[in-house]
Amino acid sequence: MKITEVRIKLMDDPDDRLQAFCSITLDDSFVVRDLKIIEGTNGPFVAMPSRKLTSHCSQCGCKNHLRAAYCNQCGIRLKDDLAIKDQEGRTKLYADIAHPINSECRETIQDRVIADYQRELKEAGEPGYVSRYDEGYDFEPMPHTPPRGDTSTADSQRGRGDNSGERQRDDDGTTAPGFGKGVFD
Repeated sequence: MKITEVRIKLMDDPDDRLQAFCSITLDDSFVVRDLKIIEGTNGPFVAMPSRKLTSHCSQCGCKNHLRAAYCNQCGIRLKDDLAIKDQEGRTKLYADIAHPINSECRETIQDRVIADYQRELKEAGEPGYVSRYDEGYDFEPMPHTPPRGDTSTADSQRGRGDNSGERQRDDDGTTAPGFGKGVFD
């Protein structure tokens, strides 16, 4: 695996622990966004993209953040003991969306991102600096796939894929209205 691009977006408040957001491109093929560069006690480190963990309300089933005292949907008081605890007994509030599997990969990402972060800090002090973080990525167009119902597909030759609304024969010989027929009538 090779990190082929790193984009950094510096935060406005240098006194905040969150110093920057970052995205990395792997092998010119795969982008991981929302890595965070956080100022720790031993210098900056890279935190992987994560999401808040949720639990479901026992009454209405609505998702709520683990620290929520009341349900966002129905308003009942939520149980306090739903959160998962880590090995030190601390409540686990976030789960990584993407993360390295081994320490070698973590160190590769950490070293490259922190080096580019330091470079970005220097460039940010120069006149005319503009962050590249929000620039669009170049995507190759996906090969054209005929839409459902296209008469050039093999399914249409078997009597399927016709969106005309006429009744069609299913495999079991019964008739059914065309796809979507009557939905908005």
